[in-house]
Amino acid sequence: MADSNLFYISLVLLPLFLLFFLFLITRPRPIQIPIKKRHIFITGGSSGIGLALAHRAASEGARVSILSRSIDKLEEAKNAIRQSTGIDVAIFAADVRDFEAVQRAVDEAGPIDFLVVNQGVFVAQELEEQKLEEVRFIIDVNLTGSFNMIKAALPGMKRSRKDRGPGSIALMSSQAGQVGIYGYTAYSASKFGLRGLAEALQQEVIGDNIHVSLVFPPDTETPGLTEENKRKPQLTSIIAASSGAMKADEVAKKALDGIKSGSFTIPCNSEGFLLAIATAGLSPQRSYLMAFVEVVAAGLLRIAALCFQWNWYGSIEKWHMKKTELRSSWCLKQAGIFLM
Repeated sequence: MADSNLFYISLVLLPLFLLFFLFLITRPRPIQIPIKKRHIFITGGSSGIGLALAHRAASEGARVSILSRSIDKLEEAKNAIRQSTGIDVAIFAADVRDFEAVQRAVDEAGPIDFLVVNQGVFVAQELEEQKLEEVRFIIDVNLTGSFNMIKAALPGMKRSRKDRGPGSIALMSSQAGQVGIYGYTAYSASKFGLRGLAEALQQEVIGDNIHVSLVFPPDTETPGLTEENKRKPQLTSIIAASSGAMKADEVAKKALDGIKSGSFTIPCNSEGFLLAIATAGLSPQRSYLMAFVEVVAAGLLRIAALCFQWNWYGSIEKWHMKKTELRSSWCLKQAGIFLM
């Protein structure tokens, strides 16, 4: 009887001890970052998630600046935000691959409190088929462009930070930045790179009261997604079908809420939440409750991850078998025609 009582007491005390231990060690500490009357600068802000973020930030009383390459699209975005919120946003036309152009835009915009590095290009194609020029373009925009933006904005963000309150740098990654998918070699490489950038950068800027976030949206219903799907390999569509597309407004709300709470990892749907736990690794975690979930669920989610991999590789195997059968059938047909 005493042994059974001790067992039940242990069942209660061990989780409580773990919670207390995680409360002591989770870093950085929780924070709330106000957005009202503060300057948010959003790249890729003329369409898709960036435009939805600009709408939401303006409606919450932020001073908004948006940057993209096309001045015409920027003007359209500015008019749309003015019509929906009654607020004017500042617009800057620049290519994030051009550091000098980005630096001029940042200097003109003035000190930034929230930097959202949202620009991105995506072309799904097998690496063997994809031209290296296209691979370089994807990496230059998604990864090098992010370095350019942060490098340009950081000195102004650090200046007078104590007087201006906490700041934020948010990087728009992707669920393809958490797990590699067939046909996403270049895109995943660029988005996985953002994670290393974000983890190291958070350590560099935490002493300046600047907090880094990494957003992991799934496929999002944007004009770009329609174009992407035109070239997407069929096998990519089969494997990625388990994650449904979200609306840009939904992603923007999840992203902005996470940024304001200083969350390092910001998933956008239930699958993204599970991926965030499964891939937590050495990423910082502000919430000791989420740290508890990560610790307890890690083993089970590794099993789930292996099940997903089993399913994906099964799909790949079936696909190649089907291609082989079709090729053999075609060869036999051609041989029959020749013999006739």
